Amino acid sequence: MTELSKQKKELSLPTHLTLGQSVDYIEQYTPDLLQSVPRSLSRDQIGVTAPLPFEGVDIWNGYELSWLNAKGKPLVAILQCRVPVTSANLIESKSFKLYLNSFNQTKFNSREDVSACLEKDLSACADAPVAVTLFGPEQFDDLPVKNLTGTCIDELDIDVTQYSPAPSLLNSDTSQHAEETLVSHLLKSNCLITSQPDWASIQIRYQGPKIDHEGLLAYLISFRQHNEFHEQCIERIYCDLMARCKPLKLAVYARYTRRGGLDINPLRSNYTVDIENDRQARQ
Repeated sequence: MTELSKQKKELSLPTHLTLGQSVDYIEQYTPDLLQSVPRSLSRDQIGVTAPLPFEGVDIWNGYELSWLNAKGKPLVAILQCRVPVTSANLIESKSFKLYLNSFNQTKFNSREDVSACLEKDLSACADAPVAVTLFGPEQFDDLPVKNLTGTCIDELDIDVTQYSPAPSLLNSDTSQHAEETLVSHLLKSNCLITSQPDWASIQIRYQGPKIDHEGLLAYLISFRQHNEFHEQCIERIYCDLMARCKPLKLAVYARYTRRGGLDINPLRSNYTVDIENDRQARQ
């Protein structure tokens, strides 16, 4: 059995997912296209139980949203939605794309009606309130492209030999207390179903025993051949850091590059973190 087959078996993935299958593109509003994946599947695997050891959100940005106004004229917008970490389900990304495509030839009276429709359907899929914001073309200039702030560790000269998650690479020095923000642009994992590459920049804020930078970089690179959904990878990283390095405060935030007009940006932390939804250059 291959490692990917083993991961799929362990997760007992729902069999109804369209991800990895050939599908027809529907251009009339069809909310049933949305598909969910229970968060419990991966959380059970890494030992995350209620109450959750973290708070956070999954921020989605959609760049391929269009619909028709009452007169049949096309309109466009950039979609932002925030799915709470407490939702029972994560939203499967291919189904999200297919769902958004179903707006293409559908008439709505206003942008507000589109937003309300999205909020209703996405909340039903996630089984939790999902906040939706739409940005029209007149607002596009207000959406900045910025780099993640912090100390980038990518230039460290390290030997790399492991390309599947290796938490044993993580270490901290209990004799030194640190409060720092570390950034890497070298995080890569693969889609659990299709094995397509998922690229991300990651920001790790922590306070506590000083984390070994070389070990952290090697650990992040070790995800390079790992198959798991974006949200699941970030929860795994958060849990491994907490278990191995024992920070007092920890926030893990990743900005994944888009696929199918969508990017996903998960945040997991054990304290309240204010983050801006600023697009990275690679997104």
